[in-house]
Amino acid sequence: MTASLFIDGAWTAGSGSRRGTVLDPATGLATGEVAFAEVADLERALAAAERGFAVWKKVSAYERSAILRRAAALVRERAEIIAAAITAEQGKPLAEARMEALAAVEHIEWNAEEGRRAYGRLIPARAPEVTQLVKKEPVGPVAAFSPWNFPVNQLVRKIASALAAGCSIIAKAPEETPTSAIELVRCFEEAGVPTGVVNLLFGVPAEISEHLIASPVIQKVSFTGSVPVGRHLAALVARHLKRSTMELGGHAPFIVTAKADVAGAATLAAVTKFRNAGQVCASPTRFLVDEAVFEAFIDGFSSRASALNVGPGATAGTQMGPLAHARRVEAIDAFVQDARKHGARVVTGGERLGNQGFFYAPTLLADVPLGARIMNEEPFGPIAVVNRVAGLDAALAEANRLPYALGAYAFTRDLEEAERIGDELEAGTISINHFGHAMAEVPFGGFKDSGFGAEGGTEGLQAYLRDKFVTRRRG
Repeated sequence: MTASLFIDGAWTAGSGSRRGTVLDPATGLATGEVAFAEVADLERALAAAERGFAVWKKVSAYERSAILRRAAALVRERAEIIAAAITAEQGKPLAEARMEALAAVEHIEWNAEEGRRAYGRLIPARAPEVTQLVKKEPVGPVAAFSPWNFPVNQLVRKIASALAAGCSIIAKAPEETPTSAIELVRCFEEAGVPTGVVNLLFGVPAEISEHLIASPVIQKVSFTGSVPVGRHLAALVARHLKRSTMELGGHAPFIVTAKADVAGAATLAAVTKFRNAGQVCASPTRFLVDEAVFEAFIDGFSSRASALNVGPGATAGTQMGPLAHARRVEAIDAFVQDARKHGARVVTGGERLGNQGFFYAPTLLADVPLGARIMNEEPFGPIAVVNRVAGLDAALAEANRLPYALGAYAFTRDLEEAERIGDELEAGTISINHFGHAMAEVPFGGFKDSGFGAEGGTEGLQAYLRDKFVTRRRG
């Protein structure tokens, strides 16, 4: 299998011969290739996006909505095919992949409707003969860069919002997981999106980003990925004075107070931490547990973690699949060994599983000193730190210590504690007593080193619109 590029309404193997190898994370074996875009392909995509925007911005919001709804229906119809592709190339359990495919439907449908409600406003004027309007216009062609951990959901957020706003888009999807991205874009193509409005590329990330961002055609950049890459791209964007949305890494705290439902907290801890093998930007990493309930929490959390069924994502009953790459296994093991050297206690896990594929045991570390790397760097894998804290003041201080501010979690049955947590935690998205991130109708994004702007909700759509003020005097 060779995955293709989609440029100017046509599927193509590209103008060059470079290819990337696609692996099955459950076996480590190659399953196919993906075409890499060359400069000539990038130029064709830019020209197509420019032409596509000239057409798409004139299509009514009503008709754009109808096309997006048709795309959503196709994604729903092909959810099993898309889910199987996600699992085969990214590794997550098939049940999680199905949820991702169906969530993509929600994102498209929500944007289809919200795009019809991107209202401007009439501002009362100071003089009776003057009218003052704020008009909402699509910002222009977009360059979007999405990661491999959610190969459909991160991509669909960008495509659906851009199209709902009236923008064209060049999407650089992850070369590690191309098939599900291709299936998604086929749905937009077959739904009737005009030629050139959606373009899909794979290739060397630095080559593609530097070329697209520098082009005068591109008016907005949306990136989801690591903090170091985000910093680099933000600098490129700033050099060219373009809009951007940056959804970067996190190091989410998970606070459990003395007044929490400890059993419920332990259950949610296992679900949120080991979802997608911990390869989630908002995955909780630092579990800050009041000393009064520490032992009860860690017993519950560790028993649930050690009982998880780890195996190939396509195998029935699998609850946690492999990591996406061999380099993720090496990175997680390095965090564990460093924590051990600093005196941390391994409660469960802490080792690679098997000698085939990229499996690592669900891992809990306890009593980890601040000097350990995992207390300061995003692990992006199935490893959790559980440390005891002396009260909510100490928990909040540690939660806010790092420069990351993406997701955060807390458990308490005390209303005053919950309100204080919502006020004082530094994070773009805070879930208290449940998991409530990343739905289509709510904003998801961070601040500090975790980026700026949001995807999802009205905030996500507004990022693809610009405000034009028009004032006119009669006569």
